[in-house]
Order: sequence, then structure tokens, then C-alpha cells
Amino acid sequence: MNMRLLFCGLAIWLVATVGLRVAGQRLLHPGNWKVTLILFAVSFPLMGWVVRRLCKRFQLPREEWLGGALSVALPTLLLDPFSSAFFPVVFPNMAPEMAGVFGGWMLWCCAGALVGVSMRGAKQL
Repeated sequence: MNMRLLFCGLAIWLVATVGLRVAGQRLLHPGNWKVTLILFAVSFPLMGWVVRRLCKRFQLPREEWLGGALSVALPTLLLDPFSSAFFPVVFPNMAPEMAGVFGGWMLWCCAGALVGVSMRGAKQL
């Protein structure tokens, strides 16, 4: 477990959670499947890119990148199940039926982070 990356993951989670609490209703709409697909399509590679950049920034050896990605994703994996379970309380500005989309989106982001650091030869990321 890389503590610096864990704190980066916690900071990312906190900023994203506050952002969704303030303006999430503009991003997650019931019945707007096209926006949801675009959100998922953008989030997966973006999280892969962000985590690769963090691993490089903190000069982690390549063989430790997967652990680094886990460190970044851990706050989301531990805290967002509660955000989903208590969605109307945590995100009162969003429709309660979006809790499942939110939970899936968070898993998709974590998967993007893990896949992003697992790709060999993706030097352009």
C-alpha cells in the first residue's frame, strides 16, 4: 500500500464527491442513457491515464503500479458503497434511481485505473 497514492485517491474521492453533491444533477439524469454511455466511455481511459501519471509522478517502479492503482482506487471502493446505499442523503440533488448508475460508474472508474496501469507498451498514456 502506497500511502501517498492512497491520500491522492482520498483527495480525488473527496473532490469528486463534493462536486457531485453540488452539481451532480447536471451529470447523472434518469433515462438519459446516451450521456451515461459517454460518461462511462470517457471515465475509463481518463482514470487509467490519471493513475499512470500519479505512479510516474511518485516514481513508482513499474512492477509496483498495480499496487499503486489499488491505493488510488481504495477510497472509492471502500466509501462509495455507502454513497450508493445512502444515495438520497449523500446526493440530495440527484434522482434516487441514479444510485445504481453511480455505483456502476464508480466500479468502471476503478476498473479503468487498474487496467490503465496494467497495459504494457501504452507509453502514450
